[in-house]
Amino acid sequence: MTADTTRSHLRTGARGEDLAARYLESRGLVVLGRNWRCPEGELDLIATDRHRLIVCEVKTRTGTNFGHPAEAVTDEKANRIRRLSRRWRTAHDVGWCEERFDIISIIWRPGEAPRIQHFKGAF
Repeated sequence: MTADTTRSHLRTGARGEDLAARYLESRGLVVLGRNWRCPEGELDLIATDRHRLIVCEVKTRTGTNFGHPAEAVTDEKANRIRRLSRRWRTAHDVGWCEERFDIISIIWRPGEAPRIQHFKGAF
């Protein structure tokens, strides 16, 4: 992968996460965190509907040549996100709370409007 390709992927991902955050907020959720990192990995979006913590993995692609974006969330990745959620709660002094793990899939072809799919409770 070239440096230009890597930068393009990062820009696509960042645009998708921006769009996903606005999408959640437009549905009444409050975004508590974005791109939270620790040594084990990163959480894309952490939000709340004022009743539970909602951890969203955002997958943005310019097409489906390599499958649907949501298919990139493997069981291994889902387990890592669950572990990271516990770390986030500890770091932010949030005790046990109800959680939901969502995937926001975005297909954003060049020159077209993005297509968003929100898979609530995906894993």
